[in-house]
Amino acid sequence: KLTVNDLKQMCTQSWYAIYTFDEQQLVGMGRVISDGVITGVVCGVCVLPSYQSKGIGKEMLNRIIEHCEQNRVIPQLMCVESLESYYETFGFEKFTIGMTKNINR
Repeated sequence: KLTVNDLKQMCTQSWYAIYTFDEQQLVGMGRVISDGVITGVVCGVCVLPSYQSKGIGKEMLNRIIEHCEQNRVIPQLMCVESLESYYETFGFEKFTIGMTKNINR
């Protein structure tokens, strides 16, 4: 589990971050890690399960893409195979095979 301080550090060190609140409760977020010149890695896009399927993730991702386009930064992301078709609806295309290494946290 991430602490509030973990989330603050993640977001303040991001090139762009977006949040969705319901009253005072954080229900969704997403961010882009980039140097602001060529590419930006979209990561951490998530919505609380009870708020999913309400268009929140879609709206956040559209705003992330818009911000990247306005700054001429190419958005890239890695996702699990089951989400590929979802991201394709936003115009993302497969371009490489990524890898990850799990660490104990």
